Amino acid sequence: MLLGDVAAASADVGATTSRLAKVARIAELLARIAEPRVVAIVVSWLSGELPQRQIGVGWASLRALPPPADEMSLTVSGVDTTFTEIGSVAGKGSQARRTELIGGLFAAATETEQVFLRRLLGGELRQGALVGVMADAVAKAAGLPAAAVRRAAMLGGDLPAVAASALTGGEAALRDFTLRVGRPVGPMLAQTAADVTEALQRLGGEAVFEAKLDGARVQIHRSGDQVTVYTRSLDDVTARLPEVVEATLALPVTDLIADGEAIALRPDNRPHRFQVTASRFGRSVDVAAARAAQPLSVFFFDILHLDGVDLLDEPTHARAAALDAIVPTEQRVDRLVTTDSAAAQAFLDTTLAAGHEGVMAKSAASPYEAGRRGAGWLKVKPVHTLDLVVLAVEWGSGRRTGKLSNIHLGARDPHNGGFVMLGKTFKGMTDAMLEWQTARFTELATGDLDGYVVPVRPEQVVEIAFDGVQGSSRYPAGMALRFARVLRYRDDKGPAEADTVDTVRAFYERH
Repeated sequence: MLLGDVAAASADVGATTSRLAKVARIAELLARIAEPRVVAIVVSWLSGELPQRQIGVGWASLRALPPPADEMSLTVSGVDTTFTEIGSVAGKGSQARRTELIGGLFAAATETEQVFLRRLLGGELRQGALVGVMADAVAKAAGLPAAAVRRAAMLGGDLPAVAASALTGGEAALRDFTLRVGRPVGPMLAQTAADVTEALQRLGGEAVFEAKLDGARVQIHRSGDQVTVYTRSLDDVTARLPEVVEATLALPVTDLIADGEAIALRPDNRPHRFQVTASRFGRSVDVAAARAAQPLSVFFFDILHLDGVDLLDEPTHARAAALDAIVPTEQRVDRLVTTDSAAAQAFLDTTLAAGHEGVMAKSAASPYEAGRRGAGWLKVKPVHTLDLVVLAVEWGSGRRTGKLSNIHLGARDPHNGGFVMLGKTFKGMTDAMLEWQTARFTELATGDLDGYVVPVRPEQVVEIAFDGVQGSSRYPAGMALRFARVLRYRDDKGPAEADTVDTVRAFYERH
C-alpha cells in the first residue's frame, strides 16, 4: 500500500466530525490491505503512534524540509523500514545521518504525505481516530462484531496486532487474545467530574474514593519469581524500576496482574515534583545511581488477576477485597467508601494537603474496563488557571486545515519586559473558537502567513487551565505547563494584566 493512500484517509478522517464517517473511511482503507504487517502499521499510524514508539525525531528535526515530490512513490512498508533505521542510528555522526534519512524521506513525499508525516513524527496527528473508533473500523473491515474486537484489544493491549489477526484470521483468531500474565493490558481510564458531589451523583449516591497520587502509573505482572513492569502506554520498564520488582516479589502470591503508582517521595512522605519520578523512566538513566539518590515507592490500587483467577470482570469492591488480602496497608493508596459528600470533600482536602493531585471516585459495582475511559471511574482534581498571552500560532491539519490552531503561550516578564514562552496547546478549542482565532490572529500576525508558525503581536490574553508546571530545557524560563488547555479568550484583559513568570515559578516551587 502507498503512503499516499494512508495520508489521504487520515486527511478525510480529520476533516469530518461524524464518528460513523470516520469508522467507514478507515474500514474502507483497511479492507484493501492484504499483508498483516501493513495492517498493524497503518492502525498504529492512524492512532497517532509509531510501531517503534520513539525514533529520536521531534519538531526540531522537521523545521527545514525539502520541497514535496510531484508523484507518490513511498510505500507503507518502506516508510516503516526507514523509521526503524532512523531509530537505530547511534554514535558519532548520528545526528547528520538521521537528518539525511529524514531529508530523503520527505523529499520523496508529496505535499499531502509530508503533512501526514510531519504530524505523525511530531506527535500531533489529531484526527479523532481514537481507540474506540479504530476498533469499530477494524470490526467493520473484517466483518466481525465490534464487541469481539474491543474485547480482544482490551485483553491483548495491542490494537494493531488485534487488527492484523482480525483481518487475516477472523473471529477465531481473536480468541487467542486472553488475559495472560506477562502480556500488558490496556489500562482502564477515567472520565472527569467537577467535584465530589457530582461524582457521587453520577455513581448512584455511593462511591469508592481513592487518593490520586502525583506519580507514574504502572501495570505490574508477576509469574512466580518473574516480574514485569509496564507503563501506562505499555512500554516495558522493568529494568528501570527495581523497587517495584522487589515490592511485588515480597507479596504472598504466585501469579499477579496489578495496577499501581510509582512515585518519588520526600522524607516527609510528600511527593517530589512529577519530573523526579518521571526521570526514572528514561532509557539512558543510571538506575543504581538514580535509586541511591532518590528511591521510588510503589502503591497498589487495583488487581486484575490473582493466582490463576481473572478478576477484571469482578466489581470494584471484590477486587479491592482481593487486593487488601495480599498488599500491606502502607503499600495501598488511601481509600474511603462513602455516600456523604462532606466526608468525600474532607478526604479530597486531606489528599490535596498531602501534595497529591486529587481523588478517584469509583463505582463499587463496576468491572475493570481495560482500555476504556469508563463511566465507572471519575477523577476529581482542582483546576489551576493562568491568564497568558498568545505569542504565535500554528496552522492546523485535518479538520483544522485552513485554521490557525496551536497557540504558543507566554507569561509576562516583569523584570526584562516582554513575555516568556511556557508551551503551546490546541486542546479545548471549539469550532467556533477556531474560526474566531483564525480571524483574530490574522489581524495580529507580524510575519508571513504562509509559514507553518505565524508570529503575532503579543496582545491577546487567553485563560489556560493546566495540571501542573514541570521543569523544561526547551523554554527560556526553564518551565513548561503540563496538559495546558484553553478555557476562554479574555478580551476584558490586556497583556499588561497577564500572569507573570514569577507567578508560574512560585507555583512550580510550591508543587
